[in-house]
Amino acid sequence: MNRKYIYPILTILAVSIIYIVNSYLDEKEREPLIKEAKELKETTNSNFLPTSTTGAIVHHKYYSLSYSEDNEQAEWVAYELKKNHISRNDFKRPYFEVDNGVPTVSADWRNYKNSGYDRGHFCPAGDRKFSKEAFTETFLTSNISPQDHDFNAGIWNRLEQKVRYWATKYDGVYVVTGGILNDTEITIGDEHVTVPKYFYKLVLDYNNGKPKLVAFLFPHRESNKPLYDFVTTTDKIEELTGIDFFPHLEDDLEDKLEASNNYKGWSFR
Repeated sequence: MNRKYIYPILTILAVSIIYIVNSYLDEKEREPLIKEAKELKETTNSNFLPTSTTGAIVHHKYYSLSYSEDNEQAEWVAYELKKNHISRNDFKRPYFEVDNGVPTVSADWRNYKNSGYDRGHFCPAGDRKFSKEAFTETFLTSNISPQDHDFNAGIWNRLEQKVRYWATKYDGVYVVTGGILNDTEITIGDEHVTVPKYFYKLVLDYNNGKPKLVAFLFPHRESNKPLYDFVTTTDKIEELTGIDFFPHLEDDLEDKLEASNNYKGWSFR
């Protein structure tokens, strides 16, 4: 072979090898998280998990989700927030990573870049400060949705803080949250990530022998109104999403809790 062709070929070969090795190492770094998540499927508390309209349920160590490929985000994220989860630990924010546990892999974080929208958490990083591992897991892109900054930093953040207060006051709560993915018009990025018009959050207290449930439905805009102005019924959110949120509760209890918009048992101090 002519010597002048050898060096370019060797250079291309070397670059290719480096790329392959780096890709392999990146994948190996993510393997423990995904492997651990798969092993936890049998130990996840299924009593408080919703149904999935997509069949793409993923159980991570510190939360579960149902992913909608059509909308490139979770239709719901569900987790338990215990009293001892509340912590003042201050961890460095990691980079967002795609979720390889999602069968189709979740949307890339670059869809959000220069979009004008925040990467709004479903399971908040603030709910998972009790360990660095738990905190880091909230930075998978399957756990975020495009949110207007004022909404994300405003009323959505106010509710997140209130849920942490309730977790302390009521010795733990179960949370299910997501966006209303029907009747949407706006998307962002090359993967067309849906921008929901509404977001919801359900909070269940099942610890004192007198279960109570409160459901919130927010238009995707900032508001100075009190949180209880956005209380609705779980039945209403089920109607909008097609999701059955607490199918494993005893039928009479499920019907009673999900039909109620009574928030008097919840402290809104």
